[in-house]
Amino acid sequence: MKMVACGGCAASWRRCVVVMSLRLLFLLPAGLPVRSQGESQSDNKQMDNITIRQGETLFLSCSQGDFVTHTAWLNRSSILYAGEDKWSVDPRVSLVTLNQDEFTIKIEDVDLTDEGQYICAVQTSSRPRTTSVHIIVQVPPKIVNLSKDLVVNEGSNVTLMCLANGKPEPAIVWRMLSPSDDSLGSDNEVLEIPFISRYRAGVYECTAANDIAVDTQTVELTVNYPPSVSDGRDVGVTLGQIGVLECEADAVPEADFEWYRDDRRIFNGFDGIEIEDAGALSKLTFFNVSEADYGNYTCVAINKLGSANTSIVLYEIIEPTSSTLLQGPGAVQDGNSGTSTVFTPTCLLLILLLQLLLKF
Repeated sequence: MKMVACGGCAASWRRCVVVMSLRLLFLLPAGLPVRSQGESQSDNKQMDNITIRQGETLFLSCSQGDFVTHTAWLNRSSILYAGEDKWSVDPRVSLVTLNQDEFTIKIEDVDLTDEGQYICAVQTSSRPRTTSVHIIVQVPPKIVNLSKDLVVNEGSNVTLMCLANGKPEPAIVWRMLSPSDDSLGSDNEVLEIPFISRYRAGVYECTAANDIAVDTQTVELTVNYPPSVSDGRDVGVTLGQIGVLECEADAVPEADFEWYRDDRRIFNGFDGIEIEDAGALSKLTFFNVSEADYGNYTCVAINKLGSANTSIVLYEIIEPTSSTLLQGPGAVQDGNSGTSTVFTPTCLLLILLLQLLLKF
């Protein structure tokens, strides 16, 4: 085979590769010179770039015209089709149309590796011509590395990371989703929360977005902290009635409760007393309050980070009796006997009515 000098290959290696590929196909005579930079380029057309999304189907078409002897589609240095003959081993590439007017192939399920320059080379009876087009593949964002759900202790430094791929390069945004807090966010792949408090626990959302689409994922952040107990409310109960003491604690993880009378711990079922724990609330129930039950009780809430306690007093309420009902603002003191004669409001009203009737 006759070798042809290609002095411009250093500056235009792609054109030289195309020419040599076509010569291997016998599309161009071996002695046909390569055009230099100074010669007319009217037969070599550059089409506008084609932008396509990953996963779509790409159609590549070029005009043929009269007196075409050979034609081919090339991807960079690889021959895809030479006329009706498929040279590519890629099953996604297929022939759509080949006639006197056009030569069209398609590439299905386009991927980022398909990006680059494509050339349609046509050999006529007079001279060859090429049509080239650059394919740009856009890729929707995909979050590929996200921090796992975290459990930390209050006061720790927390770092959340979100990495995403895509083309154009996606923008990353962090925000606190639940409970909503717009002040806690970041326009960065990394969200740093120094000395985290219990109020920063919740669900955090990472959003990766470009011109194509949006990908969103979430991370749940749990903050452990020691118990804090609400002030106990003293309870008054009449003898023989039901009395309930309540103790509420805020803690993560949830607190375990212990009840004490003085220094003695109370267990469930002890002396007819029932202890019921439900989440953050513990109840101490007396089903038949006796004199011995009155007094001071201590509730202790405990988790692995600490403990807290509060005191609650169970005191007696005396029910009114017939004698105590007579005690009140209507009582009249007998100065001689030292005893009191008590008149209720109803009695006073009857006396006044009687006095009025006696006047008539």
